[in-house]
Amino acid sequence: MMLQPGHFTLEQLQAIHASVQQLTLPESSRAVIRASQQVVQAAADGDAPVYGVNTGFGKLANQRISKAQLQTLQLNLIRSHSVGVGVPLSPEVVRLMLALKAASLARGHSGVREVVIDTLLAVHNAGLVPYVPSQGSVGASGDLAPLAHMTLALIGEGDMLQNGQRVPAALALQQAGIAPLTLGPKEGLALINGTQTSTALALHALISFEPVLEAALVIGALTVDAARGSDGPFDPRIHQLRGQPGQIDVAQYYRSLLKGSAIRSSHVDGDDRVQDPYSLRCQPQVVGACLDQLRHGALVLLREANAVTDNPLVFVEDGAMISGGNFHAEPVALAADGMALAIAEVGAIAERRIAMLIDSGVSRLPPFLTADAGLNSGFMIAHVTAASLASENKSLAHPASVDSLPTSANQEDHVSMATFAARRLQAMISNTANILGIEFLAAAQGLEFLRPLQSSSALEQAHALLRTTVAAMAQDRYLAPDIEHATTLVRNGALANILHSLPDLPKLWIAA
Repeated sequence: MMLQPGHFTLEQLQAIHASVQQLTLPESSRAVIRASQQVVQAAADGDAPVYGVNTGFGKLANQRISKAQLQTLQLNLIRSHSVGVGVPLSPEVVRLMLALKAASLARGHSGVREVVIDTLLAVHNAGLVPYVPSQGSVGASGDLAPLAHMTLALIGEGDMLQNGQRVPAALALQQAGIAPLTLGPKEGLALINGTQTSTALALHALISFEPVLEAALVIGALTVDAARGSDGPFDPRIHQLRGQPGQIDVAQYYRSLLKGSAIRSSHVDGDDRVQDPYSLRCQPQVVGACLDQLRHGALVLLREANAVTDNPLVFVEDGAMISGGNFHAEPVALAADGMALAIAEVGAIAERRIAMLIDSGVSRLPPFLTADAGLNSGFMIAHVTAASLASENKSLAHPASVDSLPTSANQEDHVSMATFAARRLQAMISNTANILGIEFLAAAQGLEFLRPLQSSSALEQAHALLRTTVAAMAQDRYLAPDIEHATTLVRNGALANILHSLPDLPKLWIAA
């Protein structure tokens, strides 16, 4: 894959997330990298104080560093900032960090040598995974601690992950034939300033949630049929009048998924219900709003993936080095907080649909979806699990971006908390996926009580997919393995593929 600095696409980022790609840098980008580095070298050779080149960092920026100590300055920076704690970041996230940092530096505004970028790419292409503890960044002045751990591995200190095992970075580099990086002026600072960790974590969440969201559409439609709901609320005229693009698209997804359902045809006439509960008929409004939020997040993250976010920045045209604040990850924090709300709401409305299905007074199905209620409890406690997960997501959805704690003796007096904002999304995705797995089981069970009527072709495919591993529940049994099987289908793209097979549907990330 040719890495065009400033021109990542979402598809390329998805590919890097999925597996090790062989990334290369176009020769056309190298001239500006060299010119930018010459500006920094001139500053290092001169007498004027330049932040990060011949001064201390943060609150210590007024301390001048002698020319003889400039290399030690950068090395000390990396060692002192490698203070992360917690479990290591996943290989998917670290691959994105390496690629995003290389692309940012390659835009020629950071003043690093080509060898810095080449080493980042060599480590990525060799499948090496720097050991990066997941906690310790407040998302301002860059993701300092995690990026320092990444850089520590590049210089042959710290550790790498090999087959899940922690090994010395020097050994891993030697085995891969990669020379440890020796840092020049400003290079340590350029490597650890930036939003690449929080951006990688947020992209990890966006990519991980994509099949879950698509599964939610399929399962939501299956529940409509299981409850013998109306497809009238998905009429395109309703949604065109409001004009919200996500809502319009979600209604189209539901129309396509339900098209041709004999269950729907069976109660078009003679059904005394006037309106369905909101959890059925307002799915386009709720899930559509979530889709709009996620699409906005995708746009923000794609811009950030292509951005230059270290400090100070180098401008070759006039030789200027200007201190700013592109390292402040507020855009990522707000995007991640918006994603959190969307992920929580997809799970919240799914939990309400489960509650509706097990309530015989609303769904007109047997109580708790069991034929012999009383002797059997059916889905009673499976719904309690879903409710507990939805409640957890409410707490996790609290915005991280409003919780700023000043650091560095009040020099960094407002921070974004973007790294946590993005990192906490994985737990939320897991909760929502499990809620949807439970709904999948419940909706499929509901269909059993409507046989021999058939749903649409697409929804019968979904039902058959579940029945390959999970039988209908004739009586109470150990349900936890069934939930695990159903949730796997939610997360692994199997249900998403059913949605993809339908013709003429808008792409999920159409705005990106």
